[in-house]
Amino acid sequence: MNKFMETAYKEALDGVCKKHGGPFGAVMVKDNKIIAKGHNEVLLRHDPTAHAETVTIRKACKKLNTIDLSGCVLYVTSKPCPMCKGAIQWSRIKDVVFSGDYEDAKKLDFDDLLFSDGFDEEDDHWSQVDQEHFDKLINAFESCRKEIKY
Repeated sequence: MNKFMETAYKEALDGVCKKHGGPFGAVMVKDNKIIAKGHNEVLLRHDPTAHAETVTIRKACKKLNTIDLSGCVLYVTSKPCPMCKGAIQWSRIKDVVFSGDYEDAKKLDFDDLLFSDGFDEEDDHWSQVDQEHFDKLINAFESCRKEIKY
């Protein structure tokens, strides 16, 4: 077994044994060294965004003092869900290595395809109001943009 995937697997087992959430673990690697690891903490934190990937991304960003994780490799025990894929893209992680896929997760009632199939469609319960106020936010951001480092 790949040594980084083995660490992710152990993280997932640790989370399951502690009843923190689903059987998912992740490890962030940079320059062939583990810089962060985590497991699903959805139940522990009462936070539906506390997936193994987001927990690990947050730890890695804190450790490296940056939101740009380009050059890192994320090892995860299952293919990332749409939310985690977004977090991976926003943190500029290019390489992701996973073990289980969506069909494997579905066997445990984690059906990520329910979310991704209609991902580009607007939700029937979403509505847009007061868009002109967002224009003011755009102007405020633009006026401070040089001081805000992304």
